[in-house]
Amino acid sequence: MTLRTKFVAGNWKMHGSLASNQSLLEAVRVGAAGLGAQVAVCVPFPYLAQARAALAGSNVAWGSQDVSAQSQGAFTGEVAASMLCDFGCSYAIVGHSERRSLHGEVDATVAAKAAAALAAGLTPIVCVGETLAEREAGVTDAVVIRQLDAVVACIGTAGLARSVVAYEPVWAIGTGRTASPQQAQDVHAVIRGRIAQSDAAVAVKVQILYGGSVKAANAKELFSMPDIDGGLIGGAALVAKEFLAICAAG
Repeated sequence: MTLRTKFVAGNWKMHGSLASNQSLLEAVRVGAAGLGAQVAVCVPFPYLAQARAALAGSNVAWGSQDVSAQSQGAFTGEVAASMLCDFGCSYAIVGHSERRSLHGEVDATVAAKAAAALAAGLTPIVCVGETLAEREAGVTDAVVIRQLDAVVACIGTAGLARSVVAYEPVWAIGTGRTASPQQAQDVHAVIRGRIAQSDAAVAVKVQILYGGSVKAANAKELFSMPDIDGGLIGGAALVAKEFLAICAAG
């Protein structure tokens, strides 16, 4: 069995200011030094330069919360992967449930964004997950596999090997409700099993993160599950002490 490095990525969503970011970034930079887990923060586009300045030379990477599927052109308001690379980004979140629900992103859109990120040398963090209605209807596995398959159809398992997958049950994001460690593990195992059907070697290596109301209090138990390789952290990523405690749990 390959020992996968734990990875904790903070998703700041639409939060922050130059002043508040500075203290948060500095605290994360200092606190993450020496931790065994990989650590990253995905900040709003306007703050990428600040993140680069604050985190350069540290063991904390930075990334974006979205990326355009287009490389350049007349796409007002979009941000290309090459632009993110100009700011030293390592990661780009694609397919977050908020993008899917609020901006109408479909599986094919998410796949195209993952491909664009990979083409520029970024690591896409590909989000998948079911709504509460879908979980109650018993179709969680089918939904997650559909979302994953669309991405694999576009980038192949070779592309997936250069990506990170994040399972985020929509009903647990920002609600305070968390999938139990076993519930999360069950879906992570389904995801890894699906990847293994195409390429067992990639399935063993790919990091699969859990996201959905992860806190310092539940991180260790979640991260101890065999197929949970860390977390994509929302609200808790805005509080340095909480975020670093989650990172330490990895």
